[in-house]
Amino acid sequence: MHRTDDSKSQIRIHYNRRLRSKAKQPVAPAILGPVNLAFFRLRLHFRAVEPVRFPPGKAGNILRGAFGTALRHVACVPECTEAASCPRRATCAYSRLFEPRAARGTGPSGLRDWPRPFVFRAAHLDGQRFQAGQHFHFDAHLFDLAQPGIEAFAASFARLAQEGIGPGRGRAELLGTELLGLDGTPSPQPIALSLERSAENVSRILVRFVTPTELKGADSPAAFATLFSRIRDRISTLRALYGPGPLEIEFHDMSERAACVEMPRCELQWERVERRSSRTGQSHSLGGFVGEAEYSGDLAEFLPYLDAARWTGVGRQTVWGKGEIETRVLSFPTS
Repeated sequence: MHRTDDSKSQIRIHYNRRLRSKAKQPVAPAILGPVNLAFFRLRLHFRAVEPVRFPPGKAGNILRGAFGTALRHVACVPECTEAASCPRRATCAYSRLFEPRAARGTGPSGLRDWPRPFVFRAAHLDGQRFQAGQHFHFDAHLFDLAQPGIEAFAASFARLAQEGIGPGRGRAELLGTELLGLDGTPSPQPIALSLERSAENVSRILVRFVTPTELKGADSPAAFATLFSRIRDRISTLRALYGPGPLEIEFHDMSERAACVEMPRCELQWERVERRSSRTGQSHSLGGFVGEAEYSGDLAEFLPYLDAARWTGVGRQTVWGKGEIETRVLSFPTS
């Protein structure tokens, strides 16, 4: 991981009133019906047979790339040349997980690139080295409720572990997989997150950007209106493709209210991480900003979406763990 100190790469910003969201009159919330997000939280446990190493900032990317290769060996028939033309694409685990548009064929209009129905949570492995006999684990969040691909994950990573993981291809053994609840205890049922407005009014929150985050189209790196809209749209798309359907909310009105939220403090820094494609030899950025920002305003209806982004991620390259955030309430309004 490389960190640069120049003004373009290092962001240490204290925003003044001029850079806060435009002061618009809020629009009263319109409640159309209960909304939620459901997913499976899968944890895979390993024991290193040989030394296994994960480079700084690249654990999630390594796992994602290796998973795709292993899954093709496990799920695809020898005569398959591409998912788009495979007669088994509708039921093939590889197509459903890595090329969902080819597998399903239908979805929200105007959506060119479909989000894959899973994300990895492996940032705790960045820069770690495990000697033979040591244990390690990582999580995967699966959003396809009908065919979550749990068996495909287990079979693929069992094969991958035997062949070797990470630089040096250190071999490992998959000890087992388990489904967890929000609190980390075993639970065979999918997690259901309510997206309903918080029962208590919330006037100030802290958002910590845990892993590198990239939000396109923001006037400032963590502008609240952009952050919320990216989270809302990602959740709605995941529901539309893999769950009960898109969010039944007033998108425009919520955007108007999000534009009223101010950002009195924002302290971010850019983390520069790159990967080199083994196929093309080209370098691709895995970086983004990390740090924290405070937001103030009427935040009760937005808080459940921010909490959900801990599990879905937000922004670019969420599959391998980018865009993970954590939210903490700082204050409630006085009566």
